[in-house]
Amino acid sequence: MTPQPLPFDPIARAAELWNEHVGPAGSMAAVTSVMRVQQIIQSAVDAALKPHGLTFARYEALVLLYFSRKGSLPMRVMGERLQLHPTSVTNIVDRLESDGLAQRVPHPTDRRTTLVEITDAGRARREAATEAVVAVNLGLRGLTDRQTEQLTDLLAKVRRAAGDFED
Repeated sequence: MTPQPLPFDPIARAAELWNEHVGPAGSMAAVTSVMRVQQIIQSAVDAALKPHGLTFARYEALVLLYFSRKGSLPMRVMGERLQLHPTSVTNIVDRLESDGLAQRVPHPTDRRTTLVEITDAGRARREAATEAVVAVNLGLRGLTDRQTEQLTDLLAKVRRAAGDFED
């Protein structure tokens, strides 16, 4: 069931009240908007991935493996690239492995390292899932290509200031 849109922008109304009772509402309105848009995007992507039996985390892992040079990566590297705790990576890989989409293989030169390798079934599932998320524009609607680029640039500034990455 699709919820009915409100007859007013609740974030704009909250900003008015914040301004009146707390002070300047610019940051509050921006953060609340980002959080709401994240919910909207997540809902659209989840709906696109559900028929493929994937969550966004598992989809991201398949894409990461697919984009790797050899179709495999050490679990530690997956965690770094996906910015996830090792336990989360293990859970994701366990599920991908149980679904036949990835497999653990020994590293050819380092016995201490286990690689995660995408399977042919994983490649096919990633391809179908990618078509589905692209069809919904990954949930991001209402912006031109230029506006999407500007949004990405602005959010990168926040991420960089928070120490998410270095240039």
